[in-house]
Amino acid sequence: MTNPDETAQGPVHGEPPEPGGTGTVPYWADLAPGTGRRPPRARFTSGAARLDLNGTWSFRLWPTADAPLDFLGPGGPDTDDGTWSPLPVPSHWVLHGHGIPRYTNTAYPFPIDPPHVPDANPTGDHHRTFHLPNGWRPAGSVLRFDGVDSCFKVWLNGRELGTSKGSRLPAEFDAGRALRPGRNDLAVRVHRWSSGSYLEDQDMWWLPGIFRDVTLLEVPDGTLGDCFVHASYDHERGSGTLRIDTDVPARLSLPELGVHGHRADRPLTLPGLEPWSAEHPRLYAGELVPLTGAEPVGLRIGFRSVAIRDGVFTVNGAPVLLRGVNRHEHDPDHGRALTVDTMRRDLLLMKRNNINAVRTAHYPPHPAFLDLCDELGLWVVDECDIETHGFIHADWAGNPADDPRWRPMLMDRMRRMVERDKNHPSVVVWSLGNESHHGTNLAALSDWTRERDPSRPLHYERDRTYRHSDFYSLMYASVAEVDRIGRHEEPAPEETAAEPGLEQRRRTLPFLLCEYAHAMGNGPGSLTEYQRTLERHPRCAGAFVWEWIDHGLRRTDEEGRAYFAYGGDFGDSPHGGTFCIDGLLFPDRTPSPGLAAYKKAVEPVGIGIDAAAGRIRVHNRYDVRDLTHLRFTWTLEADGVPVAQGEVKVPPAGARQEAEAALPVLPTGPGGETWLTVRAVLAADEPWAPAGHEVAWAQARVPAHPAHRARPDARGRRLTLSDARFDARTGLLRALGGLDLDGPHLDMWRAPTENDRGMGDNSVLRQWRAAGLDRLVARTERVERRPDRLVVQTRTAPDGLPHGLRVRQTWTPHGDALLLTVDIVPDGPWDGLTVPRAGVRFTLPARHDRVRWYGKGPGEAYPDSEQAARVGLFAKDVAALQTPYVVPQENGRRAAVRWAELVAPETGTGLRVEAADHGLPFGLTVRAWSTEDLEAAAHPHDLTPGDRLHLHVDAAQYGLGSASCGPGPLEEHRLRPRTWRLALLLRPLGPGEAG
Repeated sequence: MTNPDETAQGPVHGEPPEPGGTGTVPYWADLAPGTGRRPPRARFTSGAARLDLNGTWSFRLWPTADAPLDFLGPGGPDTDDGTWSPLPVPSHWVLHGHGIPRYTNTAYPFPIDPPHVPDANPTGDHHRTFHLPNGWRPAGSVLRFDGVDSCFKVWLNGRELGTSKGSRLPAEFDAGRALRPGRNDLAVRVHRWSSGSYLEDQDMWWLPGIFRDVTLLEVPDGTLGDCFVHASYDHERGSGTLRIDTDVPARLSLPELGVHGHRADRPLTLPGLEPWSAEHPRLYAGELVPLTGAEPVGLRIGFRSVAIRDGVFTVNGAPVLLRGVNRHEHDPDHGRALTVDTMRRDLLLMKRNNINAVRTAHYPPHPAFLDLCDELGLWVVDECDIETHGFIHADWAGNPADDPRWRPMLMDRMRRMVERDKNHPSVVVWSLGNESHHGTNLAALSDWTRERDPSRPLHYERDRTYRHSDFYSLMYASVAEVDRIGRHEEPAPEETAAEPGLEQRRRTLPFLLCEYAHAMGNGPGSLTEYQRTLERHPRCAGAFVWEWIDHGLRRTDEEGRAYFAYGGDFGDSPHGGTFCIDGLLFPDRTPSPGLAAYKKAVEPVGIGIDAAAGRIRVHNRYDVRDLTHLRFTWTLEADGVPVAQGEVKVPPAGARQEAEAALPVLPTGPGGETWLTVRAVLAADEPWAPAGHEVAWAQARVPAHPAHRARPDARGRRLTLSDARFDARTGLLRALGGLDLDGPHLDMWRAPTENDRGMGDNSVLRQWRAAGLDRLVARTERVERRPDRLVVQTRTAPDGLPHGLRVRQTWTPHGDALLLTVDIVPDGPWDGLTVPRAGVRFTLPARHDRVRWYGKGPGEAYPDSEQAARVGLFAKDVAALQTPYVVPQENGRRAAVRWAELVAPETGTGLRVEAADHGLPFGLTVRAWSTEDLEAAAHPHDLTPGDRLHLHVDAAQYGLGSASCGPGPLEEHRLRPRTWRLALLLRPLGPGEAG
C-alpha cells in the first residue's frame, strides 16, 4: 500500500499530496480537505484481519469548536466524571438527546460568510477503547471512517492521526505507528459546522456525528492497496475484455471463466460470457493474489460497457431507459446511519416496484449500498458530495464552484468518490454534484474524472452550457417540454444560444430528467403521461422521481403518541418546513400510493387487451431481457366476483419488441359488469422477489352479456319519501329508513394537498382561496314537496364575491331506494378559475365503519393517478381507507365507484350508495373526521375520530400534479367550472342485507 508521505503518482490512485492547513485558521474553517489521510482507493475485501470499531462509545458535547483537549492524556479520559455519556456509533448525536436536528432546503443554517462558521459550533468528543487481537500485525494498519459529519480530528493513543472534511466520503489514516498491544484508546472530535459545510447544502437534515462504520484494517507489508477493474463487454462479438490495474503485482483467478493465476495487468479477452446489466446482474467471483505473498483480495466483476452513441445512452450496445428515483439516506430513528438490512430492504422495494435506477442524491451512499446494487441489479448515477445551493440567497456571490481557493476541497471529494466506487458495474454515470450553479472548479472536476475514468459519462445539471456534462439535463420539466426535447425542438438555453459550438454539442446529448414528479404528499400525478413520453423518444435516457423516502424523524408527544417530525418541529430556524416530506415511502418505509402509481407507470411490460377479438398485444419494455421469465395469467370477473381464470401463452418477445397472443374463449357467465384482467408475473424466484410476483397488469371491459343480473330487493318492499325525514326549511335529509343520515351538502373544497399549495405563483390553493372556495355559504331558494318527489333549489357562493353555484336536488322513490339527482350549475363570472372538487357530502353514525365497494381499488385514486387502481370488489375499515400522510391533506378517495356499502359490523345495518341505473360512477371518500379537521391538522395524531362518519361522493376532483416543486396537473386533469350531475340510489341496509 502506498505510503502517505510519498508523492509519487502511481497508475491507480494518481493522488497528489494533500494541502496542509492555512496558518492560524483552525482546521475546521480552513480550505484544506484534510490532513494526514491516506490517498483515496477502491473499497474491497481483503483476506487480512479487520476489527469492527462500531458499538458503544463515550461522548460529550461542547458548545464551541475550540474546547479543551483534556481527553488525550495517558490512559485516555475519565469517562466516569459525569461529563460523558454512552453513544452508539454509527449515529448522530442530535438523535440521542444532544442538541437538535435542523432541516433546511436551500438556506444554510448559518450566515453565508465563507469559509467561516459561527462561534456557536457544537462539537462532540467521541472515545472508545479496544484491544488489539492477538497476532495482529500493526505495521501498516489503517483506521477507516466511512462517514463523519462534518469535520473531524482523530487521535490514537494520544497521537494525532489527522483531520478530514467531506461528510459522505471515506477517510483513512495510517494507524500502525500509534497502535500498541492490548488496550488502545481512540478519540475523535467532530465539529457540526466547518468550511466543508458550505459544500453540503443538500436539502436534508443537518445531522452531525460518526454516522457510518469505523474499522481498523490489518495491512501487512506487500498487501494489495488499490485496484482498478476494467471489465468491458463487446456486444457484437459477445466477449468481455478484462484488465486490472494494481499497486502491487498480482495474479487473477476467475474460476467460472477458466482463468487461473493470470497476471492481472495483462488484458484478457473472454468469449461467451454473460454481461452485467440491471435486468440481469451477472457477477463473476474472482480473486487477486499479490505476488508478494500477502492475503488475497476477493472481487465481484461485472462486464459491461457504457456509451453514448448518436445521442442515445447505451449499455452493452443496447439503449437504456432509466426508470429511477433520487435517494437520500434516511431512517426515521437513525437518520443517515443505515444498516445493511435497511439498504437491502430499500433495494428490494425498488426492484419489486419496477424501478431500475438510483441517483444517489446528493452524495455517495454507504459503500454497502453499491454492493447491493451490483448484486440485485440497478443502474446508479453516483453523485459527488457537493452542493452549494444556499449561495442562491447571495445571488451566487462567493460560490465555491467558481472560486479557485476551493478547488482542492472540491477535487478531493470527486477523487474520493471515483476511487472508492470505480469497480462497481452498477455505477454507470458519475455526477459532479448538485445545484452548485457553475464555475471553473466544475471544469477541473470533469477534466480529472474524464482522464481518470473515460469509461463512464458525466452528469451535471445546473450549468446550462452543459460543457461539463454528457447529458442535457433538467429538473421538473413538464410533459410537453419533455416531448419537445425528445423531438429536438426545444429552444436553446440562453447560455448556449450565443455560442453555436456549445449549442450544437448540447443538441447531440441524450436527455436526462434528473428530478421530476415531486412526490410530496398526495401525488405525484401524470406519471403515466411522463413515462409514455420518455419511451417515445430515443433521445430520452430516463428520469428520476424526487424522491425515494420522506425524511420524517420519529417523535412522541406528551401523550405518548408517535408521529414524524419535519422542519420547525424541533424549534429549528431557519427551516424548510414540510419540504423534507417528499418521498414515495413514508418515513417508516411504508409505501405511499405514489409508489403504486410509479410502479404502474414504469412497468416493463405493456399489455393491450382486445377482448372482442380474443387477443392481447404485449409490448416488452425491458432494455435487455426477453419475456421468458414471465407468466401471463388472466382472470374474468363479473361484478367483482371471479368466474374464470387461466394462462396465456405469450411468445418470448425480445427487448423492446412486441408480441401477440390469443386469449381463450371466455365463458358467457351469469351476466353483470364483466372485466378481464391480464397479469404478467414472475415464472420463477428471482433474487429480489418470489415466483408469482406481479410485474405488470391490464384490464379491459368485456362486452355485457345478454342477461344482466338485477340487484335483488332484499327487503321485498318499495321505499317511499315517507321513509325519509327532511328538514322543512333547508330540504336536507336527516334520516333514511331509521338511519341517522345528514346531507347532502354541496362539497367543492378539499383539505389542500402539498401540490395544491405549490410553490410561489405556482399555487392553485392561492387561486382557490382568492376565489373564496374555502368559504362558501348556502342559501335555500326553494323546497318543493310533491307526492312523488322532493325538489330543493339552493345557491352557494363565497362571501364578498359575485360568482356562485346553483344546486338542484331531486329526491324520488326508486324501488327499494331513494333516487337522488344533484345538478350543479356555475352561476356568475367563473372565467379562468378551477375548483378542487364537485360533489356532495353526508354524515352518519361512526359505527358504520366497514366499507365495501365495487369500483377502482384497492388504494386511493385521483384523476391523474388512478391508472394504478383496478376495477374490482374491495372492503376495508374506514381507518384503513385513510392514507396517513405525514402532513395531513386530501387523501383516501376511491375512483370509478359503482356502489358502496357502509355497515356497522356489530349490527349488520348501514347504507348503500349506488350509481343510478349503472350510470356514471362516482368518487368515494369516507373519513372519521371532517375536511375542516383534516385541513387544520399539522400531524396525523392531531386528528381524533368523532361520533360521525363523513361520506363524500364526488362527480369530479382536481388532479394532483406535482406543483409542490414542478408543474401542476395536465389540463385534462384540471377541474374547471361546468355543469355536473350526480345520480345516486340511497338505500338503508337492514341486518344481513349487506353483501
